[in-house]
This record gives sequence, C-alpha cells and structure tokens, in this order.
Amino acid sequence: MDATPPPSASTPARGPSPRRFLAALLGLLHGHVALFGEEFKEQQSNTLRLLLLASLSLVFALLLLIGLSAALLISFWDSHRLTVIFSLCAFYAVGLLTCAGVLITRLRNAPTPFSASLEELARDREQLLP
Repeated sequence: MDATPPPSASTPARGPSPRRFLAALLGLLHGHVALFGEEFKEQQSNTLRLLLLASLSLVFALLLLIGLSAALLISFWDSHRLTVIFSLCAFYAVGLLTCAGVLITRLRNAPTPFSASLEELARDREQLLP
C-alpha cells in the first residue's frame, strides 16, 4: 500500500541512462578512431612521398658528385693530384657534418605525429572530468 507509483512519461529521468551514456561513449570513440585513421593515411602518404624524393635526390646528387670529382681529379692529375684528393675529402666531410647537424635539428623540432587526435582527446577529457 505504501508502494510508490511508477514514474510516468511526463516525469523527467533522474540522470542519463546507461544506454545513452554508452551511445555517447561509442560516438566519441568512433569519432576518435576515424580521425586517427585519417591522420594515419595522411602521414603514410606524406612519408612515402618524402622518402621517394629523398632517395631520388640522393642518387642524382651522388652521380653528380662522382662526375665532378672525377673531372677535377683528371684535370689536375699531373700537377696536384694529392692536394685535390685531400681537398675533395675535406669538402665532403664539411658537407656531411652540415647535413647531419641540420637533420638532427629538424628531428628534435619535428611536430608530434597525430597532434589533432591528441588535442581532441584532451578536450574530451576536460569535458568529461569535473
């Protein structure tokens, strides 16, 4: 007799139902997975293009370097062959050290991969946590 009446359709629910919470959580997860997949595709194609261009550049630069070194060495073969050889080696060493320094600097200053996904996760964490 002292049983409470069941909530009617006009009475608002006390809080979000577990089903709504799960649906919202799955929606968030779906959005994050889709964003991650898109960024992964972009990173993959960008990396492949850069690798191909770097490889071709390296091949052509080495061919040019060999040709110019041979031409220089042949032209000074009789008079200053050792001077030309040591000068070429010093020039190549300076070029190597310069390129290695630039490479290390760029690797240290490279942007974080998947930064958009990480920012989105941080925003969601701020909204979900009190």
